[in-house]
Amino acid sequence: MGVLEGKTALVTGGSRGIGRAIAERLARDGALVAVAYGSNAAAAGETVGAIEAAGGRAFAVGAELGVEGGAEALWAAYAAHPLATEGGGGVDVLVNNAGGATFAGIGSTDEQTYDRVHALNAKAPFFVIRHGLERLRDGGRIVNVTGTPDIALPAILATVMAKGAVNALTVSLAAELAPRNITVNSVGPGIVETDLNAAWLADPAARAHAASRSVFDRLGTPQEVADVVAFLASPDSRWVTGQHLAVTGGLQLSLL
Repeated sequence: MGVLEGKTALVTGGSRGIGRAIAERLARDGALVAVAYGSNAAAAGETVGAIEAAGGRAFAVGAELGVEGGAEALWAAYAAHPLATEGGGGVDVLVNNAGGATFAGIGSTDEQTYDRVHALNAKAPFFVIRHGLERLRDGGRIVNVTGTPDIALPAILATVMAKGAVNALTVSLAAELAPRNITVNSVGPGIVETDLNAAWLADPAARAHAASRSVFDRLGTPQEVADVVAFLASPDSRWVTGQHLAVTGGLQLSLL
């Protein structure tokens, strides 16, 4: 029996890349997984199919985040699904993974771009949690997939700011939800080999440089991030809250 047997998890951005790896891992641990997606219903269906083929249980929930009313629409779609109502409509694990990087430094970031980046990467997780609190069961888990706050990344400055805001949210929310025995933590992936990074990693020089940033001299995999999220979603993490775990392969370390 998996450590999440009888539990329900919702993973935003769960149809591709890191989100898909998280959904598959939580399902492997026994959870019924709601794979939340923004626009790619086919990818979400593939993720659900892969989970079911491996003996797990999952269903897809579609709602665009980063737009007005998106978080409410997500929970409405979740509540309407028969598999969600089967378990009383509650959620035990909420993973805020949906997001995206916009490559623009401060000089090329206008107000429209800034607002769009923050709507998806900071505002959306806030309101997904806000509107999901009544469904999140006591003793539950919130895991926010954010960024690496101690690394300078001027090329995606607005994105870094937004991810940092969610790291701050994690700390304060952990204190607020402690009376309900709900833990809140964040995970910061390093450079991970996903389809979203495929274009720039196709350049051999860029790939070699990216790999060299880790002390292991390689790129991370979505599964390696998912394994850490799985720990934070499990009963084993019950004494860990308000923490940020850097899943970067030692990206912050320097070698003499």
